Amino acid sequence: MRRAPSNATLRALKVMVFAAALLPAVFLVLATFEIGGQSLGANPIEELLHEAGEWGLRFLLITLAVTPLRRISGLNWLVRFRRMLGLFAFFYISVHFLVYALLDQRLALGPIFEDIVERPYITLGIVALLMLIPLALTSTKGMMRRLGRRWQALHRLVYPAAILGVWHFWWQVKEDIREPVIYAVILAVLLGIRLFYRLRSPAR
Repeated sequence: MRRAPSNATLRALKVMVFAAALLPAVFLVLATFEIGGQSLGANPIEELLHEAGEWGLRFLLITLAVTPLRRISGLNWLVRFRRMLGLFAFFYISVHFLVYALLDQRLALGPIFEDIVERPYITLGIVALLMLIPLALTSTKGMMRRLGRRWQALHRLVYPAAILGVWHFWWQVKEDIREPVIYAVILAVLLGIRLFYRLRSPAR
């Protein structure tokens, strides 16, 4: 086990990670209002929807990578960044949904409900979002103490949520599936590493 950085160093690293995780949102805001030469192109709503969703999926995979990376490297302090990264994943995925509901569908509940029922990739995305909501709401240390062992069981929902997120992306792109294939491979590797360590550990 490697020595953890000092608390001051960890705080500085957290600030840096927070700033880096916020950068995509800043760029999306600048592009939305065409500030500094940034632009979302001919179809800004579709581009904003795509970018927010893809960043949400990226941060979800980065969050899932923390534990395997901690196990392989022995850097146990990496786990201190997992909650922040998970909340950023939820943030971008929520923005993805809000762009769809508010800007694309103009909060028309009828068409939104029809899309959820009739378009399977939207159904998968909504189910994944619903799985992530309780994880975000119970991400505090107080909720962790209050729920005890149930907290860990609840937060295993992140695995099916990530699977559904990749599946949602795969079905949504329809033709060029290179990007969702990359995400699917990364997710499979991350889950495979977790399964490997679970199988080799003594039965509890």
